[in-house]
Amino acid sequence: MNRIVTLTLNPAIDKSTSVDKLVPEHKMRCVAPKLEPGGGGINVSRGLKRLGLESLALFPAGGPAGLLLQELLEREHIAQHAIAAANWTRENFIVVDSATNQQYRFGMPGTLLLPDEQAQVLRVLQELTPAPEFLVISGSMPPGVAPDFLVEVVRRAHAAGTKVIADTSGPALERIVEEGVYLIKPNVGELARMAGVDELDSAAVGKAAKALIAKGKCEIIVVSLGPQGACVVTQDMEDHVPAPAVKKRSTVGAGDSMVAGMLYALSTGKSVRQMVRLGVACGTAATMNSGTELFKPSDAEKLYQWLLRTMSEHVLD
Repeated sequence: MNRIVTLTLNPAIDKSTSVDKLVPEHKMRCVAPKLEPGGGGINVSRGLKRLGLESLALFPAGGPAGLLLQELLEREHIAQHAIAAANWTRENFIVVDSATNQQYRFGMPGTLLLPDEQAQVLRVLQELTPAPEFLVISGSMPPGVAPDFLVEVVRRAHAAGTKVIADTSGPALERIVEEGVYLIKPNVGELARMAGVDELDSAAVGKAAKALIAKGKCEIIVVSLGPQGACVVTQDMEDHVPAPAVKKRSTVGAGDSMVAGMLYALSTGKSVRQMVRLGVACGTAATMNSGTELFKPSDAEKLYQWLLRTMSEHVLD
């Protein structure tokens, strides 16, 4: 039984390497590239696996890159359901300049997801038996996918009694929030747009989130504050969790790692406050690794325990 399903409509192969120094118009010798499966929901499934929790990754895959994506997931023993796609799966490229330790990220555009392929995604979700407890919609939208497609995904999930966690952006996020979901993880700018204002300061974040919750748009909002951590808001509470200070090597996959940590906490009966602390711990732990590597469970556990010890509420409700 797959209690958790992740949906990634714009997956990718992430290739990462490093050079001694980036110099224009020079031939630069790279170290052997590291290949990893990528895309929001896929990374959430990979993060959950590191925490000892199984999930099913659902995604389209096309061409040789799509076959490689499936092979990479098999190596990590991630349960998967790939929708055969006519267009090739995209590949991203990350280069680290060893001289400065600066990272350069080249994100390639997604390929067109055809109407019949979108319909196949809906059919697979509809036929899941039993219906999952959680559906994670994460990552960017590829060409050809309208926000209304995700609305249909959310409606079918609601009909099946599945809780939807959304970590996307732009019109897609705004449309599915109008439909109503269980949890969203916007940044401050995204929350401001949903609240209909130009910007939000830290004092206004909680108020804007509570207004959305009061309208029945979601039950939990976790506002990502980047290096400042996160703010979690429900109907009855508001809590800010600072990110622990660590040596950051890369921010790739930090947001997906955060979602994985929160989902693990929700699935194992932890409180909302514990949930956001574990999410921040996993997200922060991911930044400690170079390239596209996700968090190490041992790092995440140390940071989580530190947050539990140092935050003011010693008894988490």
